[in-house]
Amino acid sequence: MGRSKWKGPYLNYKSQDTNKQKNVFLRNSEILPQFIGNNIKVHNGKSYSEILITNEMVNHKIGEFIFTRGKFSFKKKK
Repeated sequence: MGRSKWKGPYLNYKSQDTNKQKNVFLRNSEILPQFIGNNIKVHNGKSYSEILITNEMVNHKIGEFIFTRGKFSFKKKK
């Protein structure tokens, strides 16, 4: 179920000065058209990942583009 229009888009970020990281966005924030062309930092649970915002990402959540789990593949037998 979507967010009602009178509330506006949900946008939440943390302003941090540690490790020179400023405006770290949370994964549940929506991507606005003003962010197009910008690199933003997002925490995936272990480290900070940087993503470049494009036109196709507008009105989606930031967490859809940051993966929290690593890729798994079975090791090949010799």
